[in-house]
Formats: sequence, C-alpha cells, structure tokens
Amino acid sequence: MHAISPDHLSLENIETILQDNQPLHLSEDAQRRLQHCRAYLEDKLHHSKDLIYGINTGFGSLCNIRISDSDIEQLQHNLVVSHAAGTGDPVPVEIVRIMLLLKIQSLCYGFSGVRPELVGRLIDFYNAGIYPVVLEQGSLGASGDLAPLAHLSLPLAGMGMVWYEGRQQRADVVLQLRGWTPLVFKAKEALAMLNGTQFSTAYAVWCSLEGRRLANLADLNAAIGYDAFNCRLSPLDPHIHRIRPHAGQVAVAAALRQLLDGSAIAQSEKTSVQDPYAFRCVPQVHGACRDALDHVFQMVVTETNSVTDNPNVFPDDDLILSGGNFHAEPMALPLDYMGLALSELGSISERRIYQLISGQRELPAFLTRNPGLHSGMMIAQYTAASIASQNKTLCMPASADSIVSCNGQEDHVSMAANAATKARRIVLNLERLLAIEFMVAMQALDFRRPLRSSETIEAIATRYREVVPVLEEDRVLSTDIEKTIAFLREV
Repeated sequence: MHAISPDHLSLENIETILQDNQPLHLSEDAQRRLQHCRAYLEDKLHHSKDLIYGINTGFGSLCNIRISDSDIEQLQHNLVVSHAAGTGDPVPVEIVRIMLLLKIQSLCYGFSGVRPELVGRLIDFYNAGIYPVVLEQGSLGASGDLAPLAHLSLPLAGMGMVWYEGRQQRADVVLQLRGWTPLVFKAKEALAMLNGTQFSTAYAVWCSLEGRRLANLADLNAAIGYDAFNCRLSPLDPHIHRIRPHAGQVAVAAALRQLLDGSAIAQSEKTSVQDPYAFRCVPQVHGACRDALDHVFQMVVTETNSVTDNPNVFPDDDLILSGGNFHAEPMALPLDYMGLALSELGSISERRIYQLISGQRELPAFLTRNPGLHSGMMIAQYTAASIASQNKTLCMPASADSIVSCNGQEDHVSMAANAATKARRIVLNLERLLAIEFMVAMQALDFRRPLRSSETIEAIATRYREVVPVLEEDRVLSTDIEKTIAFLREV
C-alpha cells in the first residue's frame, strides 16, 4: 500500500506503484494539510467580501462577475459540465490511471482548498479500478488540461462514463453498485480538479517510463548489430569517450562493451577499416538521446511533485493568490524534446536494419539463403522506414504553436496536450521499430555461426528462438514482429 503524502514522488516510485498495483491511502500529514487548508478557505469565504477568482467569480474572461454565495455549488457543477467538451478517442486506461494518481498527489499538498472527502473519493476510484472515460482532444495546455480533467471529474458527481471491470459503463450505475453517493462539488473544488497539468503530465510519465526501457533496448539492439555486422570494437574504447565525456555517450559505450564482453565474433578478424555511422556512432547518437531524456525526466519529476491549479491557497500566510501554475509550458517543451530524442533512436535503428539486409560483410542479401525465390527481411526494412518517417513527421513541435482563446484572456497557450499525445505515438512507433531491428539483427547473427556472441546476447538469442524461429523460408513477418514485441517487453 502506498501512502499519498507531500514526500517526493520519483519515476521509480510511480513505476513501482503501477506495476505492483499498490492501493493508495492518505497519510496523516496529507489529511492534516487538506483539512487545514479547507478550514482556512471556508473561514475566508464566510468572513470576507473580496472577489476570489473561481470561487465567487466566473471563469476565464468572466473573472470579474461576482457569484452569489447561494450559487457557488451550482457554479462548480456548471464548470465541470460545460468544460467536458472533449472529443476523439478515449485516453488509454493506463494513462487515466496515472492521471488519477497525479491529481491525488497534487491536491494532497494542501494548497488547493479541497476537502479531504474529494481526495478520498479519487483514491476510492483508483483503488477500485474505476477509471473515468477521458477523451483525447480538447486541451490547449493553458488554464490547465481543462477538457480532459473535466471528463476525469464527471464520474465523481455521477456523470459521464467510466471503465470498470473491462468495459465502459455509466458512472451513476457504477456508483450505485459500489454504494457511493455522488459528490457535490463545493467552493473551489471543481476548479481545483480542472486546473492542472495532469493530462499532459500523465502522458509524460508514461512516455518517460517506456522511453527509458526503449533506450535500453536500443543499446541491446546496437550491441547485437555490432556482432551481426562484424563491427570493430574500437568505437567503444573508453579512451575515445574520456576526451568527449558527455554522460550519455560514456554510459552507452560502457553498456555496449559489457553486452559484448566475451564475444568471439567481436574478437574475430575484421576486413573493414571503419564501420558505418549507424554502428560506429552509437555512443554519440544514443548517448545524446539519453542525455536529452534525462533532462526531460528531471522536468517530469518536478511537475509530478507540483501544485498546478489556480488560485493557490496559503493558509499559514493568510494568502489566496491567482497565478499561472496551470500553464503547461514546462511539459510542452520537454514532451517535444522527448519525441525528438526517441525519434532519433528510431532513425539510427532503421539505418542499422538497412545495413544488415544490404548483402554486405558476408551476409546474404535480405538475410535469406535463397534470395530471389525468397524475399527474406526485405519488406521488414520497408516497414521500419515507414515508421521512422512517420516519427520524423511527428517531431514537429506542438509547443511552437499558440492559439488565442477565452476572449483573449488566455492569449498564449502551450499545446502541451498535443505534444503529449504525439509523444506517445512516437513511443509506440519506436517500440515496433526496435522490435523489427531486433528480429533482423538476430537473423543476421545466425549467419555468423559457428562463431558466437557474448554469453548475455546468446542467452537472449536462445530464449528468442523458442518464440520466433530462424527465417529459413518466407513467412508472414507481421506475426513475427508482434511476437518479438511481446518477447522484448519481458527482456
């Protein structure tokens, strides 16, 4: 069980919580903070006649219109239903799950003014596997991820749809099944739910976790490719990287040296003086991508541990401040940067595939023993090229765009949500592309027999051949690709 608290939440923490299906509960510190902040806000509403944005005023460009005390709950209700204007495909359940976790974490710091009951209901949803149906399109990443978070909020009040027991169901029906009364949003609560970057940040967390795994897979592929293409080990020599000591470059060279340690193929005679850049420059290219990803991970972790709604309530300082913590620029730029780094890992991967099937280095054309009658891995490279090209297209930065909204009140927006959804597409594309490279490299490695690679690589090859046999004659490669993807998720 994981205690939701103001303590630092790392990517490793999140990964453990998700993988181990840990139930959540509020720590005593979080409960105290929530109660303290809520009591302060209610006292302020009772005794002050000041305009407080979104609490006793309208929203956006309607911020100067006072709302009567008797209409405050209706105001919060109207906010949720009016902002649930999303469209498009449903957000994947694994992303919605992270959205819930991040929203709970952000509220628990006690600067949002919500009741502990609201956070408790979010935790109930998470623990029961009730995930709101959120639609992919609708956020500008400006005043928070408004539309997606509105859809996240609807089921709390018995509206909208949820994923439950493997299918979409009406939220009111599921609440009744659980014996839960729909929540009525009190002052500030709907605003706290809708303001925030939990949509774009949830995608960023998912992409970070997957991106780290795929970066490791790219290094494994490159190591297999070194032996499959009979490359020299000199580009991995520590002397080279000591005089250009970028952290990622040094780490990748060391990883490949370790993966290839003890390889008879690596120690065999080489006929070429130098190898193509797709092999020779793996430490430099993979390393730069890793450095970019590490920078992104730092920003994602900071955002995960931040309060991103508005206004912010500071009970100990007797302050309610309206600011811009909901603006998602701190996620928009990193998500675009992440997409570029992951696309580059795919771009150089596709080039290694091309070299391996090109009939060089005593490898047969398209890695088939009877080229002509059989096409071998020919079209696998086509597929890889198609994916790599699409990823390059997806690298157009969403954060470079801005469209004015809300009668000019929101005159610069981040487009982080668009950066987020396309980053996920790049991740999924990269996974398939790297699976194709792994499949091709393993086929090429078999043509180096009887020489063997390292114990590490040979052990992986043995397990892989139990799932996908050597390609002796043409067969449907899409099946092999899907099996390879599944295999690599367990490596």
